[in-house]
Parts: sequence; C-alpha cells; structure tokens
Amino acid sequence: MKQRWQIFWHAFIWILLIGFFMFLAASNTKMTLSEVLIILLYAVIDLSVFYVNYLVLIPLFLDKKRYWIYAIGILITIVLFGLGKYGLALVFRQYVLVHGKEITGFAAFFLSTVFTNLCFLFLSAVLKFTLDWFLNERIQRDLENQRLSAELAFLKSQINPHFLFNSLNSIYSLAYQRSETTPEAILKLSEIMRYMLYECNDNKVDLTKELQYLQNYIDLQKIRFGNQAFIDYKVDGIVQNQKIVPLLLIAFIENAFKHGVANNPLTPIRLLIDVDAGHLHFYIQNKKHTNNRDEVGGIGLNNVKRRLNLLYPGKYNLEIRDETDTYTVELSLVL
Repeated sequence: MKQRWQIFWHAFIWILLIGFFMFLAASNTKMTLSEVLIILLYAVIDLSVFYVNYLVLIPLFLDKKRYWIYAIGILITIVLFGLGKYGLALVFRQYVLVHGKEITGFAAFFLSTVFTNLCFLFLSAVLKFTLDWFLNERIQRDLENQRLSAELAFLKSQINPHFLFNSLNSIYSLAYQRSETTPEAILKLSEIMRYMLYECNDNKVDLTKELQYLQNYIDLQKIRFGNQAFIDYKVDGIVQNQKIVPLLLIAFIENAFKHGVANNPLTPIRLLIDVDAGHLHFYIQNKKHTNNRDEVGGIGLNNVKRRLNLLYPGKYNLEIRDETDTYTVELSLVL
C-alpha cells in the first residue's frame, strides 16, 4: 500500500509539472500535435534519467560507497541518454535542430542535453537523500522511543520491590512487637499494592488516586510508629481532572520517614502539595537523625530523578537541600 502511494505521488507530480510546462509553451505559440509528441518523448527520456539514478545507480553504488563505479555510471548515463536525445532530434529534425536558416550542430545540442541530464540527476539525488534522511530519522526516533519505553518499564519495575521491601520491614517490626495493629497494617499494604499493581499501569493516572496512595502510605507509617508519627500534611488547590505520572512522589516521602525524625511532635515531617493552573509544587522537609550516617537517597531518589528526566524533560525543577539538621525536597513540574 505504501509503495502504491509513492507511485501515485510521483506520477501526480510529474504529470502536473509536464502539464505546467506545456501550458507555458502553448501560451506563447500554437503547438502542433507533432510538437506535443516531441515534448512528451523528451519528458520520458528525462524521467528515465531521473529514475535510473534514483532506483539503480544510487542504491547499487552510491549507498554502498562504490563511488568510482557510481561516477562511471553517471558518465555513461549522461552520454547514452544524450545520444538518445540527439537521435530523437534527428527524427524530428525540422522541429528540433532547424531554427529558421540555422541548424544546431551535434556539439551544441549534446552540451544542452548534458545540462538537462545533470539537472534531473541532481533532482533525483536530492529526492533520494531527503527521503532517506527522513526515513532514518523516523527509524532512529522509533528506536529511541522503544529504548525509553524499555528503560521506563525497568525503572517502574524497581519501584514495587523497593517499596515492598521497606513496607515489609515495617510490618515485620510490628509483628515482632506483637502489635495489635499488624492486621490493619497488612490491610493498608494490600490496598497500596492493589493500586500499584492494577491502577497505575497507564503512563499517567488521576492525581486524586495518586494522593490517596500517598495518604495510605502515610497511614501505614503511622501504624508502624504506634500512631506516634507526626506529619503536617496539606494539599492545596484543585486536584480533580489532573494527571500525573504514577509512583513519582513516594520516594521523597519514604526517605523522610526512613532517614528523618517522625516521632517528635515539635519537629514533624512537613509535607505540602499545591496544585495551581496545571502546575504541581511538592514540598517536604524532615529533621535528620543525628546518629543517622546512611546516605539519603539510594535507589528511590535515583529512580525518580531518571523518570523525571525521561517523562518531564524541561518541565520540572527539582531542588534538594541536605543541610546539617534538615533535609528538604522541592519539586515543581508541569502536569
């Protein structure tokens, strides 16, 4: 089907061009049937020059870097088709070679055919290289999209095990302490995993669902701390009818609970999400453990940074301030 469309467009353009030049010629003087036939015959020869280069010489020799053979092929094409045009001129001598009392000689006529042949050879080369460039660009674009899709799938696959590992550690601590909140924590974890497995498979999800997922995680952490986890969590703005890449913000909240002080009411984890005119501003700050020497971040933050680069190129600003007593993350992005 694609090849048929190419043939159609080639035929359409050539018919249009030939018709245009015949119209210009007919507007200056009345043309006889023989003159129309001559124009058409020369047009066929010129098109033959075009397609010999387009379909034969370039694919067989130039594309394969056989430059000398290609140059010889061009020279042979110019000579043969030039002689063919001169032979046709001899057949229609009175229309082509005779101008009043002057007769165009072989050398002058042949040089004019060389110029015409070179023009059609040049046009065929330009068209061939232009189409090949667009085709290569599309192939490269498709390959890049496939690579990015594979990388995003890999990054997303890292999230579930990472999150599950941290959550199971929390539930294990509750079970080890024989806490009565263990069943509730398992139920919260099942709700979280249901969202991660079944509701966030699209490239983007409803912001309301993502915020509910964050709330479930915070509730799970509060259970883990025996309701002694203090977090100042606030959402401002209109969050309905907004979309966001799923599982993008959770890493920052995980790190705040893992590396921060969450059980001190005087220094709660501060979490603010503000949505305004298609922009989301995420802010989280936690007091650092004085005896915590672990590097903040790890797979979670590296993952989210890479996903931001791939999914929000030029549409986000991430600022992380790792100070002596506090750790602050600010993320602004265009939804």
